[in-house]
Amino acid sequence: MATTIGKLTARQVDTKPDGFHSDGGNLYLRVKGGSRAWVYRYKDKGRVRELGLGPTSIRKLKDVRAVAEAMRKAHADGRDPGELLRGDPVEPISMTFEQCAQDLVEAKRPGWKNAKHAQQWINTLRDYAFPVIGNKPPAEVSLADVKSILLPIWSTKTETATRLRQRIEAVLDYAAVHDLCDGTRNPARWKGVLNKILPEPAKVSTPEHHAAAPYADVPLIMSALCGKSHISAHCLRFTILTSARSGEARGATWDEIDLDTGIWTIPAQRMKAARPHRVPLSDAAMDILIEMQAWKMENNPRVFPGARGGLLSDVAMNKTLHSVAPEVTVHGFRSSFRDWGAEQTNFPAAVLEQALAHTNPNKVEAAYQRSDLFELRWKLMQMWAEFATDAGQ
Repeated sequence: MATTIGKLTARQVDTKPDGFHSDGGNLYLRVKGGSRAWVYRYKDKGRVRELGLGPTSIRKLKDVRAVAEAMRKAHADGRDPGELLRGDPVEPISMTFEQCAQDLVEAKRPGWKNAKHAQQWINTLRDYAFPVIGNKPPAEVSLADVKSILLPIWSTKTETATRLRQRIEAVLDYAAVHDLCDGTRNPARWKGVLNKILPEPAKVSTPEHHAAAPYADVPLIMSALCGKSHISAHCLRFTILTSARSGEARGATWDEIDLDTGIWTIPAQRMKAARPHRVPLSDAAMDILIEMQAWKMENNPRVFPGARGGLLSDVAMNKTLHSVAPEVTVHGFRSSFRDWGAEQTNFPAAVLEQALAHTNPNKVEAAYQRSDLFELRWKLMQMWAEFATDAGQ
């Protein structure tokens, strides 16, 4: 199949967004930030090489195509295309590991639900990987490099090291897809590479669980929160009564809640498992929502708005909780609920897990369990609310 040449128009050269745009015939336009430059990319002895042909402000489209054509002919004749640039101020360039990481994050950003995720990605690589391999071309990143990054923290910061390894692997896979390194050998891959020289993460670390209040203390904590009138206290009580995750409750909007039926439907994009989740609302939870209607802000859909109408912060929630229970975490109430359900009720474990919106790790069971056990969960959540508010004692 013949290669298409001349894909870009003069207008596109000036307006294309950030990225690597092909003009065909080994010629590319690289746009990053305010920079627009030409790149000639070719393979030499199995390795991808790039030659910078200067910014678009100096070398116009017609001229750079002529240069690229001459370089293609030189390469076809077995000569080094770079010879044509001798005396030219343009230097050979190559994408570094750090540049690939930045490009990968930008490519993935639209698919991440949490904006903080992109920053966490870069921060981890910045702190541990970039000082060692940030300026290296991806093709030159070796197993020795990856070991030197991971070994110092593998036993002491195992969770961080595990995520760091996954991110290094993803960046190198991204580079391989763009012909910047050999995709058949990724030195950060776990299976077949690092699992031969590093211990399993689960064997070198003890999982840290969120500090949870004993379920017997929940009524006392709820009683103390009832004495507080600010929005974070209302949201915290609602979170406890629904056994929701903090972000799910703080992000709740009025259009998710049906006050007539007493059902809160959290959309898939706000759920950890990326599946919609129906929450049966107990009488106590409904009372909080009725009270929150008095706090409704015009043109603001949030049930529990923050101080300036935005998302109520987790800091505000934790501050409120720690004023009545200093050693407890908001997320820990999910554990309190689970322990209460197991020890104080006869509901099957599947019902308790559904109430927590946990996915079934057993794929066979999950395939056959189509029901969300909603009617049973309704009874369960009403019992939990009566216990938590002391109404059933």
